[in-house]
Amino acid sequence: MKIIKDPVHGYVEVEDFSLALLDSLPLQRLRYIRQLGFSYLVYPGANHTRFEHSLGTMFLADVAARRFGLSEKDRTLVVAAGLLHDIGHGPFSHASEPLMEQFLHTTHDDIERIVRQGTGALLQEHGLDPAELCSIVKGTHRLSGIIHGDLDVDRMDYLLRDAYYTGAPYGTVDAQRLIRHLIQTPEGETVLDENGVNAAESLLIARTLMRPSVYFHHVSRIGESMFQLAVLEHTKGGNEEAIRQLMAMDDPACMHALRTSQIPVTRELADRLYGRRLYKRALFATTDQVNTPAFHTGVPIWTCRDFAERIAETAGLRPHEVLVDIPAVPRELSLGVRVKNRHAVVSLEEFSPRIRTLNATRREQWRLGVYTLPEHCEAVAEAGCTVLHIRKPTRQDTLF
Repeated sequence: MKIIKDPVHGYVEVEDFSLALLDSLPLQRLRYIRQLGFSYLVYPGANHTRFEHSLGTMFLADVAARRFGLSEKDRTLVVAAGLLHDIGHGPFSHASEPLMEQFLHTTHDDIERIVRQGTGALLQEHGLDPAELCSIVKGTHRLSGIIHGDLDVDRMDYLLRDAYYTGAPYGTVDAQRLIRHLIQTPEGETVLDENGVNAAESLLIARTLMRPSVYFHHVSRIGESMFQLAVLEHTKGGNEEAIRQLMAMDDPACMHALRTSQIPVTRELADRLYGRRLYKRALFATTDQVNTPAFHTGVPIWTCRDFAERIAETAGLRPHEVLVDIPAVPRELSLGVRVKNRHAVVSLEEFSPRIRTLNATRREQWRLGVYTLPEHCEAVAEAGCTVLHIRKPTRQDTLF
């Protein structure tokens, strides 16, 4: 066993089976993948990696497994799943997720191939079933709720960690208290003791407040949009094999590939990202300004590119000088975990009226973004309102 000093959780014990996994190539690769993608362009301290987050998730998974009194075999399996749950991420984390989904038809939770090639033998050496571990990460195993559930340790760690490294004061979560008040019933259901409701509410509030300030900050979204277009141009419109090669890289290797691409548009976008010479907001529309309900479910990359090219043509610009970003409206917070008091077991929504307020806040946070070079913002805003049927922003709506 070894001890690792973590800035969020303190001293983290790493058992021998975890240490072997920790030294494997799939996990070491995570040292070079930023946890928050392009958020470092907003928060200079946001350079923490998926490797650190994986250690933290492993630690909390162990705390939860011991709290639930799992067997040694199940505890070991859950701890290993916490450590390996993010090995499927592409470069710049969630910035590459839409590319994986659209062109490779996979997500970062689909880790079967990586486990088979990189850690399967190590898992079997320690009596762990690789298929079972993959199903925990995928969310289809009876123990998945610890890693991949409503009050999961993955979310607890990333909120704490992201708040720590960005300096944003919104991600405070009392993870230890929350885990302490989770109970497993004889039927296998996970319920929350009423004394843990405040800790659960703090997690939901943290998620809500971190969205606009960190996860969906407009500069991060602009960086992601520029990166995605650079990849599309580099891979000649999304060639599957070329996308797969890029998604297997880490952040530095991917950025080098884009900056040395044979495609001029790719090089230009990558150099702009590297030098933080970013596109700016021409439009940043709220749900009240958007007349197309279909936009609220999110729009795929190719459809966004079609809109961007139409806006560019209307404004007299080159296609790559306009970016359109249409995320899905946040789904409502609805925790499957129920609350147990002295008299009954009820839903958290019944127990906590704050959830309705949080859901309204999350809907109001949604933004449709149209981005371009600084000198073209006015023309692109006019064209964007026409093409996307957006009510023209007032002075308060327009933020540069």
